[in-house]
Amino acid sequence: MSVFALGLNHTTAPVDLRGRFAFTVEQLGPTLQSLRERLSLRPEAALISTCNRTELYCAAPTDAVHPAMDWLAGLGGVGSGELARHAYVLQGGQAARHAFRVASGLDSMVLGEPQILGQMKQAVREADAAGTLGTTLHQLFQRSFAVAKEVRTSTEIGAHSISMAAAAVRLAGQLFEDLREVKVLFVGAGEMIELAATHFAAKAPKAMAVANRTLERGEKLATHFSAEAMRLVDLPQRLAEFDIVVSCTASSVPIIGLGAVERALKARKHRPIFMVDLAVPRDIEPEVSQLSDVYLYTVDDLSAVVQTAGEKRQAAVAQAEAIIETGVQSFVHWLDQRASVPLIQALNAQADSWRETELARARKALARGEDVEAVLDALSRGLTQKMLHGAMAELHSASPEHREDVAETVSRLFLRGTSRPNGGRR
Repeated sequence: MSVFALGLNHTTAPVDLRGRFAFTVEQLGPTLQSLRERLSLRPEAALISTCNRTELYCAAPTDAVHPAMDWLAGLGGVGSGELARHAYVLQGGQAARHAFRVASGLDSMVLGEPQILGQMKQAVREADAAGTLGTTLHQLFQRSFAVAKEVRTSTEIGAHSISMAAAAVRLAGQLFEDLREVKVLFVGAGEMIELAATHFAAKAPKAMAVANRTLERGEKLATHFSAEAMRLVDLPQRLAEFDIVVSCTASSVPIIGLGAVERALKARKHRPIFMVDLAVPRDIEPEVSQLSDVYLYTVDDLSAVVQTAGEKRQAAVAQAEAIIETGVQSFVHWLDQRASVPLIQALNAQADSWRETELARARKALARGEDVEAVLDALSRGLTQKMLHGAMAELHSASPEHREDVAETVSRLFLRGTSRPNGGRR
């Protein structure tokens, strides 16, 4: 049994390819169950899907990697070779290290961002509910969460970063002289939009509105920011009213098309529109970026704005990596011990079988009236011979070139703590 992580993220794959492998929370359970149906090995599995990454974690034999790659490629509608060019496969300690770094925010586009930890916890809950988690992955993720907590409390990893939302505000401030004179439209009502609204609201824009497919949920968020709530279907007719549009929905297809933006620009007499597409897959058609009066940024574009360099940041990263490395070594040790469990169980079962056999023989001898001391002596000799039989057989059958290694192993097993004969190395 091995642990492996198969995934692609913002450093290995462009946003459009990542969009093909984006899953909603509701899709995670059924998707994991389809994996177990596809693979005869029925691995433990968990799936993490965010704007910046899709990662499949499995506890399974190593030969499950290629079938898992084929399965994931099929879900995204691409060839296995195409996916492999943009994906990474990490096994054992490397997979654990990656999971710990992701949970701690070290592998995020924004260093130290906290949202990923909550997303990982949600993914684990979904895997557990789907019946695909298992003991090994449970240990991996619980240790990931513990490491992430220690990183948060022991280092300043999150103190020197700019969130995506803050980066969007910074870019908007470079385009518009005074953000107090602009109108902002937020499309969607999820966590990312709420974070963006919080940052823009701090700049006190002239007006804010929230467009959402479900009006009730949009109204709830809009009320929090004293903003207007509107239906998503009304967006094309009202797009021209807004100077800034920030979108992040779970739609599988773009909801803001090129034609709608062209009509909005015409109505605005070509006054610029600042647009931020935080969704994966995209909410805004990529062709919109070619319009001369539109400034469109995706999550990948914002990475260039995120500025988190400096000595304090580097020191925090070094501290976090040290904490993670300790966690990795602990998990690998646990994994190695777990690999020995079947052998230990088999040894215990064999020893119990020998014991029962010799006890049964001793009871029969006592029932016949044989001397107790003689019965006990026979019992001890019988157990001893059974325990040593395998070692003796290996010594006698070992080839000359391997006999010294076998002798060393037998000495370690049976002569521990005693002086060894010349046949064993010291």
